[in-house]
Amino acid sequence: MKHTALAFVLLLLTSGMQAQNLPAKTALFDAGWRFHRGGAQGAEKAGFDDAKWQPVDLPHDWSIEDLPGTSSPFHPDAISQTSGGFTTGGTGWYRKTFVVPAAQKGQRVQLQFDGIYMNAEVWLNGQSLGRHPYGYTSFWYDVTDKVKFGESNVVAVEVKNEGANSRWYSGSGIYRHVWLTVQAPVHIEQWGTYLTTPEITATSAQVKAETRVLNQSAQPAQFTLVTRLRNPKGKEVARTESKQTVAAGAAATVAQTLAVKSPERWSVDKPALYSALTEVYQGQQLLDQQETPFGIRTISFDAQNGFRLNGQAMKLKGGCFHHDNGPLGAKAYDRAEERKIELLKASGYNAIRCSHNPPSPALLAACDQLGMLVIDEAFDQWREAKNPYDYSLYFDKWWQKDVASMMLRDRNHPSIILWSLGNEIPERGKPEGAKTAHELADFIRTLDTSRPITAAVNGLAPDKDPYFAELDVAGYNYAAGGDHHQKDIYAQDHTRLPNRVMYGSETYPLEAFDSWMKTLDHPYVIGDFVWTAFDYIGEASIGWLGYWQYQSFYPWNLAFCGDIDICGWKRPQSYYRDALWKENQVSLFVKPPTPSFPLNPTKEEWSKWEWRDLLADWTWPGQENKPLTVEVYSSCEQVELFLNGKSLGTKPTIRSTQFTATWTVPYQPGELKAIGRNGKKQVGVAELRTAAQPTRLALTADRKSIKADGQDLSYITVELLDSKGVRHPKAENALKFELSGPGTIVGVGNANPISTESYQRPQRNAWQGRALVVVKSNQQVGKLTLRATAEGMPAADVTVEVR
Repeated sequence: MKHTALAFVLLLLTSGMQAQNLPAKTALFDAGWRFHRGGAQGAEKAGFDDAKWQPVDLPHDWSIEDLPGTSSPFHPDAISQTSGGFTTGGTGWYRKTFVVPAAQKGQRVQLQFDGIYMNAEVWLNGQSLGRHPYGYTSFWYDVTDKVKFGESNVVAVEVKNEGANSRWYSGSGIYRHVWLTVQAPVHIEQWGTYLTTPEITATSAQVKAETRVLNQSAQPAQFTLVTRLRNPKGKEVARTESKQTVAAGAAATVAQTLAVKSPERWSVDKPALYSALTEVYQGQQLLDQQETPFGIRTISFDAQNGFRLNGQAMKLKGGCFHHDNGPLGAKAYDRAEERKIELLKASGYNAIRCSHNPPSPALLAACDQLGMLVIDEAFDQWREAKNPYDYSLYFDKWWQKDVASMMLRDRNHPSIILWSLGNEIPERGKPEGAKTAHELADFIRTLDTSRPITAAVNGLAPDKDPYFAELDVAGYNYAAGGDHHQKDIYAQDHTRLPNRVMYGSETYPLEAFDSWMKTLDHPYVIGDFVWTAFDYIGEASIGWLGYWQYQSFYPWNLAFCGDIDICGWKRPQSYYRDALWKENQVSLFVKPPTPSFPLNPTKEEWSKWEWRDLLADWTWPGQENKPLTVEVYSSCEQVELFLNGKSLGTKPTIRSTQFTATWTVPYQPGELKAIGRNGKKQVGVAELRTAAQPTRLALTADRKSIKADGQDLSYITVELLDSKGVRHPKAENALKFELSGPGTIVGVGNANPISTESYQRPQRNAWQGRALVVVKSNQQVGKLTLRATAEGMPAADVTVEVR
């Protein structure tokens, strides 16, 4: 989208200033909607009375809100069952009234939705603009002929998330941004800028800019297209211009080549972003301008060298995740998406797989800015259904439009290294599956040839060879174990097909060691993507009770298989991955004497999404002198364990021990400490302390300053501490929250996978001694103060500046 001068446009849309001669402007169209949950006959009509509807700002997700008349979004009878985490979809309506100034008559007006789940139909002033079934692709309408300039206009959206249609929590509603663009009849087509860097050397980079200019006026137009490139510091480093004529009602493609001297390469360590400013002039008049971030980088994949970024071989330290943002549901606030990538980077990840759908534009922008490689994935099914009401119903009519939406929207992102056709497609072992893969791959190559094509495939066996033959890079789901019991399917397949490039597109947390060692040992295996990097709502309990799944698993609502939980806190398996991926790591965990949750006696042997039942907890009243199992993960050569200053011995933590050491320790309150050494040098330490009863609350904001844009977030952790500042790992006190200042509480959580508490109300029970509160700014500046209270403790607060 054209993100220029957003604040100016908001002014433009509400004032009558002259706008004929201004370049295209795009305004965020998220504020001031009204929402109704359920049917609303006639709500598409302009004159419909929506005064009693709930006022909402977007992004919005009604499935994360409390069910009417309750204080929980969860219900055991929800149609979504374990797949959707026992949340409820249904039908919902949105309406918004707006004015486009009379002075803008003669301009073109366009309405864009970044994502609506699902089956959206959109009306403007009672006239249908069309429907869009897929819940994960962006779409837009030219509404010029339906807008009344200088008068009130009403946009209405009906959303139908009906029936069992997803294998995970989808959320419901307009959960991503909406944009309104007002532009001259001669303008850059939607997603009409395409930048590639076909030739790069140390001294120069060739940048190819392909721009489609649309003429929606009644006569031919001569225009000048100017493209300027700016380096990461904002300095102009190249410029070119082209003159062209475009017929009335037609589009012209302008190809330009620019040279950048001594280019800075985009990489995961230094994500240097250039930008292209594209301008359309008629004579001296600027009609349109668009700024497109891009990166100068090379990627290559082959069985001898694996994956190379800028000529340097690297292994993909990867994770899959679904699109929800935990306590926020599916709401794709820019900050929520950015924080997710920040947390993954901090945990050593350099790559993500967007499973199993195109992500929000904000998530990709964060990957570009922070240096995270991306597999952008189109679908979870094609023609054969996985659920009775899923995308298979729409595939034949819509796949081309949806793939085009993903490609045209996303292809300038330097973070994206692979396009994925789909995940575990039911037809993958049949001739028709290979034929469809061929059609999709051919179509993708008409839109972008700068990246290879992949897909994630399960049921690994030679019958999938024809399907894999349609791909450039082969995604292996559960290659280390799972649905086959071969020792090393990577090595076997390499012997059969020595040029195949492979990666673990999904791997079990429990098999992290084996999966990563095979990645390191085989040059033709380019990476490993754990299921999952981030925990999520839905597929409830696969990380504990496993498969097969039943209604009786309620109140489980989280998958409980993520390295990082839904609040953003690292779980034990994440610390194990640190030991695999990073130097000088030490972490320390204890196996509880009784299981953390009841076990499933009929769990399938292949269902291995759990981690071992371990806690960062040395508070076990009643267990004095009884043996507890202590597990240490470390990338140091050896670890020495101490209890209250007394050594319990030293053990190696190297590849042959799977970077793990285990002790049996008779429980005594106090301090358990693990010291990691290389040779005699101490390089890492981890400790657990016994907590006394909590006496106070501590509040910590991840950001002490946020923007007054009605969208920015601060994530505030609330902890229950004892008098010495130790968090009590078993505290589940009821917490209450109160926010003062220019903002709202938009989510609360505690990452407890069986809690059915509200995510919306200003209260939450702690779990493992903590909870999370997410606060959002409004459009005023000032100070936001969150106060937390718990019975028997003094209140505590934290302040966040809104600027």
